[in-house]
Amino acid sequence: MNLNKKSMANIKLINENCLVELKKYNDNYFDFAIVDPPYGINVDNNKKDNLVMSKHKSKNWDKYPPTQEYWKELFRVSKNQIVWGGNYFPLPLKKGWICWDKVNPLKGKFSDFELAWTSFLNCDRIYKQEWIGFGRKFREKESSIHPTQKPIDLYRWIIDNFTNEGDKILDTHLGSGSIAIACHYLNRNLMAYEIDKDYYEKACKRYKEKTMQQTMFKT
Repeated sequence: MNLNKKSMANIKLINENCLVELKKYNDNYFDFAIVDPPYGINVDNNKKDNLVMSKHKSKNWDKYPPTQEYWKELFRVSKNQIVWGGNYFPLPLKKGWICWDKVNPLKGKFSDFELAWTSFLNCDRIYKQEWIGFGRKFREKESSIHPTQKPIDLYRWIIDNFTNEGDKILDTHLGSGSIAIACHYLNRNLMAYEIDKDYYEKACKRYKEKTMQQTMFKT
């Protein structure tokens, strides 16, 4: 198996530039695109007041926002879209936002919420973060491998509420791989791309560790 492409049944993780790959797909090939692209606000190099970012090596991943060509291809290959940080991008006006309420006990240290734009009309929804103890600990009880890592439970909630079993889902910026783990447990087909080799390998390792126990019980 090639190092830059790992296939686990219905989950395919690829270490490649997503824009190059998107051009290979037919129109409306994916049922959903659920993406978390860089916002282009250069938060990666502005870590002074960000406790989460300060724990990760600077890689300039958030220096440039997606290009117009990226958006054109994303909307061409997918029937529906959910875009994290949609409030930072020039997307069509819709009344259909997802609010990730972090139920933040550390006021002033972290953002209280994040927004995701959706291609749906009139479906504003809120997901409340589950905290454990004091400090930023997701229910998974694990350290982050990516500066914008989102909880697996958040993706499980999104996939369960917006998609159907067997749907083909696209993720253009895999990051920590949370969406891959959620898709595995909810029986969705995922094609995910990550251009950074280090993040890609860590996401693949995390996916394998998180799903190994279920696989062992099935054999």
